[in-house]
Amino acid sequence: MSMQRCDTKGEIAVTARHSWWMTIATHKSAVERVRSRVAHFYTTKTAFRVYHGSTNSTRHASFDRASIVDVSNLNNVLSIDPATKIAVVEPNVPMDALVRETMKMGLLPPVVMEFPGITVGGGFVGTAGESSSFKYGFFDRTVLSAEVVLANGDVVRASSTENQELFEGLRGSFGTLGVLTCVEVQLIDLNSHVEVTYHPTKSIPHAMSTLQQATATASADYIDGILFSRTSGAIITARLTTSPSPTLPLRTFSRPWDLWFYLHARRLSSLPGPTTESVPIQDYLFRYDRGAFWMGSYAFAHFHVPFTWLTRLLLDYFMHTRVMYHALHASGHTDRYIIHDIAFPAPNAAPFAEWVDKTFAIYPLWLCPVRKDGRSSMGHPRPFAGDVPGKQSGAVYEGEYINVGIWGPYPSSEEEYVRANREIEAKAHALGGLKWLYSRVFYTEEEWWDIYDKQRYEALREKFDAGSLPSVWAKVRDRGSKRDFGTGWKAWIKRIVWKSEVLRGCYGVWKAVKGGDYVLSKKGKTE
Repeated sequence: MSMQRCDTKGEIAVTARHSWWMTIATHKSAVERVRSRVAHFYTTKTAFRVYHGSTNSTRHASFDRASIVDVSNLNNVLSIDPATKIAVVEPNVPMDALVRETMKMGLLPPVVMEFPGITVGGGFVGTAGESSSFKYGFFDRTVLSAEVVLANGDVVRASSTENQELFEGLRGSFGTLGVLTCVEVQLIDLNSHVEVTYHPTKSIPHAMSTLQQATATASADYIDGILFSRTSGAIITARLTTSPSPTLPLRTFSRPWDLWFYLHARRLSSLPGPTTESVPIQDYLFRYDRGAFWMGSYAFAHFHVPFTWLTRLLLDYFMHTRVMYHALHASGHTDRYIIHDIAFPAPNAAPFAEWVDKTFAIYPLWLCPVRKDGRSSMGHPRPFAGDVPGKQSGAVYEGEYINVGIWGPYPSSEEEYVRANREIEAKAHALGGLKWLYSRVFYTEEEWWDIYDKQRYEALREKFDAGSLPSVWAKVRDRGSKRDFGTGWKAWIKRIVWKSEVLRGCYGVWKAVKGGDYVLSKKGKTE
């Protein structure tokens, strides 16, 4: 991406808040502030972290105001070119805002993460996929180029033809090679609806084979699946259409009175055969926002509230992912749930799901097929040469992946909680699975570098002078769940609150309603 491309050419669409020239001037000014701040830290040999203003991670994190580079205001769609189908976007633009702006131009991102608050930057340098990832790969594969402030203060462009090693290294780097300030995203033509088909499955092997059969055909644009139990599930395929079909029922999932998507899929999974219906594209893309897949249902149980259509309607405000993330972080209840997304070599996904069934019996499980290049988007891992059915012994696996999302309550002591998560990580590693690193990581450092390519990753950090940024391991390593309440009467009250699960939940809800920052430390304390 040249400076001219970042300045945009051709016909453009502009964010409602700014004229085009004001938007570009604002971007340049913001980048200069970032560059100046980074250069200061480099000159003074001060380690720093990048602050985005919010997070979709469940890891423990807080930031020291004195040693951050604040990019939270880099949240504008700078331009959209309908001729080239390219959007120039700042990294803190959330997916719902990007979809809203591209739809105005008759375009759509090929990969849209299911939670509307996930950002473009997080999708590029983190791990972010969805039901179109079997076709387009993870979100980073839709990024054509990036503008980056290196840790020494240099502003560079990276793409497949310019600073290619940096561009490839940014995938799954979690902001540890530089500060992302702008990306170019490839778009596709907009279709207003999708025809969604729910294919009931009767066993884990049946679900996996149905999923792989669907990915092998060219008829679907989106594919994912849900296992509701060992003997019940649904593989869900969707096909883009230019208008709703007059012969199909029209279904929506975004209104407060609509049935949550997973509940609707569970209902249809009990039928003897497939069911097809028409869904507006935005309702489909963010179908898991209400209830955060099914995690919101546990909040009802936590507060002893009946889980009914009426209570879901009345409490709908609290059941969207932006509010739920805030409440979870404030209450500390992220440490009461097992939360992992793990991408496996496709033939090894069924053995893992069966092991989860026998060991934890946590359901539902989410299934999402991922393209062959998925592994290279996930934090600089080593190739996997372990056992995979159908693969020659000792050869590197180069096939498709299936992501398994395991999210559910696990009330226990901290010791037992850590033990259970380490057991999951060990099983995943043995089967060639790679974790999405938004969740807590329980590996030891030795175990971590057995999975990830330390030599190649550190060579990249040295080449691009990234020593003042934390490494991926430094960012994700587990720091336990101890909470510093500080001193004074407020701290005393918080200690009392923390002894009650219900009061902690109420505190989290209150903080979510109140709003404000839940990541940046008020006292300037680091992790």
